[in-house]
Amino acid sequence: MGSATTQARTATAEALASTSGVDLDVARELFAAVAAVSGSVQLSGALSDSSVPAAARAGLVSAVFGSSYRPATVAVLSSAAQQRWSSAAEFVEGLEELAIRATSVAESGDIEGELFSFSRTVAGNGELELALGGRMGGASAKGTLVSTLLDGRASAGTALIVSSLVEHARGRRVRALLRRAERIVADQRARIVATVYAAAPLSAEQQTRLQNALSARYGSAVTLNTVIDPTVVGGLRVQVADDVIDASVSARLADLRQRIAG
Repeated sequence: MGSATTQARTATAEALASTSGVDLDVARELFAAVAAVSGSVQLSGALSDSSVPAAARAGLVSAVFGSSYRPATVAVLSSAAQQRWSSAAEFVEGLEELAIRATSVAESGDIEGELFSFSRTVAGNGELELALGGRMGGASAKGTLVSTLLDGRASAGTALIVSSLVEHARGRRVRALLRRAERIVADQRARIVATVYAAAPLSAEQQTRLQNALSARYGSAVTLNTVIDPTVVGGLRVQVADDVIDASVSARLADLRQRIAG
């Protein structure tokens, strides 16, 4: 990711935070805008071309989306278009991140936990992963499948994110899309996501102690996602982004075996 894109992402997130009236309808329009822009090389190129004055790019947003989208949607899209992006592809990904953040703003439910749960379901079902991420089957059919699977099991915000991502995956793996969305939602809510691998479910007291310890270590609120993994044997393995804390019995045994072999 280029430095221009990094700055653009920050600026668009700040623009979203200062925009009033962001609800699920705005989030839906943002996802629809992602589909429209990603589906047109001419449009994505024009909106991300830094050689074109920012005001002109904002004007193009108003011309394309102003008559059919809400003012809040057009405002954040215009802000995104006025930034400098390293490439048209990164501009499209920036719009997608904006849509996910808007959903997080509009929906107060446990989107992170629901995204994680669905990603585990996909990981454990090869046929489902193929149905959602394979080249066969139309985008609308994939969206309908997601709606059916999540009906009554997840919030409207989670269903919107998942269905939008699988309908417009652009060659990306479903599980990777869900993990990225989970990280974006957590960041929007000023949290970090910790994936905990344990041999057995943690008690409420254990979860609280672990959250407090991780919050102190990373200086941020922590969302725990627990994976039951018998190979852990005992103790825990915790992953936060690329940081792995392995306090499992299996890790200590492996270390002991290496010391003996050495």
